[in-house]
Amino acid sequence: MEKILKVDFEKCTGCRLCELVCSVTHDGISNPSRSRIRVVKWEEIGVYVPMICQQCENAPCEAVCPVGAIKRDEDLGFLAVDYDVCIGCRSCVSACPFGAMNYNKTDKRVFKCDLCGGKPQCVAFCEVKAIDFILAETSSDPRKREAAMRFYTSQQHQAEVGSHCRGA
Repeated sequence: MEKILKVDFEKCTGCRLCELVCSVTHDGISNPSRSRIRVVKWEEIGVYVPMICQQCENAPCEAVCPVGAIKRDEDLGFLAVDYDVCIGCRSCVSACPFGAMNYNKTDKRVFKCDLCGGKPQCVAFCEVKAIDFILAETSSDPRKREAAMRFYTSQQHQAEVGSHCRGA
């Protein structure tokens, strides 16, 4: 069964441990610029959003690659870069709408999340559990419940406002 990374930005504290763990896991050095996950910070409002590859079904990075170096891994379902085929043109970097495809100037190669071969280390080390590795088909269930609750609450509020207006 296909699994995906799920981010709950409301839990993220902006510690960036996920970035450090990712770079150490993949490159052996603690360097956030080499991380496959990037925490985008809006410090003025206190929001931190871990940005990761969404493993798009119709992936722009895969579609734009002129040599077909980006393919879906058949076992885990993530998009992988075949470095034996990649020519380093960086078209995929420009095409990714999430900014999740990166380019390493030192190694002169593109890189992206590979789900750590099915054991994402960002998930294992996130102390506040802002990142989870879940079955793809269940990923929208919590959002559906949250949206339903927001809708219900707004409808109740509208009904209350309406009754107050009519009573005045």
